[in-house]
Amino acid sequence: MAEKLAVVTGASTGLGRILARLAAEDGHDLVICADEAEIAAARELKGIGVSVESHVADLATRDGIETFWRAIADREIDLFFANAGRALGHAFHDQDWDAVRHRIDLNVLQTTMLLHRMGRKMHARGAGRILVTGSIGGFVPGPYDAVYNATKAYLDSLVYALQDEWRDSPVTLTCLMPGPTETPIFHRESNDLEDTPIADSDSKDDPEKVARAGYKALMKGKRGVVPGWGSKLATMLAELVPQDLPAAVHKRGAKPSSDDPA
Repeated sequence: MAEKLAVVTGASTGLGRILARLAAEDGHDLVICADEAEIAAARELKGIGVSVESHVADLATRDGIETFWRAIADREIDLFFANAGRALGHAFHDQDWDAVRHRIDLNVLQTTMLLHRMGRKMHARGAGRILVTGSIGGFVPGPYDAVYNATKAYLDSLVYALQDEWRDSPVTLTCLMPGPTETPIFHRESNDLEDTPIADSDSKDDPEKVARAGYKALMKGKRGVVPGWGSKLATMLAELVPQDLPAAVHKRGAKPSSDDPA
């Protein structure tokens, strides 16, 4: 057993899986959570030589959050990766309301609830580092990704506000804000992103580089990181130009081809 513990949500694939691996390689035992019936990442991570405890829970539900929290509430946690989140494509008025509600509950409610509890826990202990996976999507309106971008805008803003509150605290809070990254988020059937130009684009960022940038920023106690020059440029332009311009650019990548006129 290692003397350090990292907790990672959304750890089954994508950035969460890589962040968990980086923490393990850095000598942290792991508690990982995902909503899949089997967290295949656990087998890979155990091979690194650390303890890996996996939990299957739907964090979009209050029961899922409470079940997971009971598993970690009494542990001394050094690193917390608030990474769980899902996207939702297609036009807002065509989306199923239950799917919209699920994304808001998962991306906003559960992240806020766990961040509140983990922040209180770490402040009481006087130590800890937290990484929240936001997005550059939080800087721009997201036609055909409207709910996802809005939830990420909330997370980006929440983290930067809390950073100011925690300025003199030994607990650090870092926001990882990637651009489009080559992860399963574009190919999950429930996300409805498969039929979009960005899903097949070769311009998406390398998830290994994105996760490493986030982990490095976390361990240095940085406030935030936007990996990749393209994403950095996009965030700078979003603050300088009228909102309808970045919205139009986003629309070109996110509008499903099936929605185009024949």
